[in-house]
Amino acid sequence: HFHDCFVNGCDASILLNDTSTFTGEQTAGANAGSLRGYTVVDSIKSQVESVCPGVVSCADILAVAARDSVVSLGGPTWQVQLGRRDSTTASLSTANSDIPSPTMDLSGLLSSFSDKGLTAKEMVALAGAHTIGQARCVVFRNRVYNESNIDASFVTSVKANCPSSGGDNNLTPLDSTTPVAFDNGYFKDLASNKGLMHSDQQLFNNGSTDSQVTSYSKDSKSFQKDFASAMNSMGDI
Repeated sequence: HFHDCFVNGCDASILLNDTSTFTGEQTAGANAGSLRGYTVVDSIKSQVESVCPGVVSCADILAVAARDSVVSLGGPTWQVQLGRRDSTTASLSTANSDIPSPTMDLSGLLSSFSDKGLTAKEMVALAGAHTIGQARCVVFRNRVYNESNIDASFVTSVKANCPSSGGDNNLTPLDSTTPVAFDNGYFKDLASNKGLMHSDQQLFNNGSTDSQVTSYSKDSKSFQKDFASAMNSMGDI
């Protein structure tokens, strides 16, 4: 849903497959080898069409599925605003330029979210989605081998599955303690210098967002409340 909304709005363009005459967004740097579940959305759409043809958009299905996935893992719920229309085109170049990079510093992240009408507070809350999911070794290798603001024991454990060369597609959870529960474990990791990707740890690195990360690491309810609100804001892009 996030990767869809950041590219010309929440229009399901991420679901459009490449053809001989069309290149979609699925091979963009932030999406290739990372995003999954396309066939799940296709299945949902097919079942909805069988009982309510031509009414419910794929964009709305993505938004509702994102909410329901969070709820199923113990996270908050929120009222999803509906009425999105599906795009008939996609933009690989915009996907490559507008989806925040895992190598971004805090200033770049703030600008990227601001460009979409989202505040710094909403950015940090939305980053909490990394309490679930995994990242490929190639995405965080430079951080674990070359950066100093990282917990030593965490580095050792991550390197075991991410060699200095090879193993690019080896996966490591973004949340080191509770990777299949929607909680504030991600922020606890950041506060302990255990952010997996460079962009993750930038949220807690002597910058303007440190205090919010600290707050969320101690108060899961506050994080979940703000996350639900931020998801509605993002859903309006």
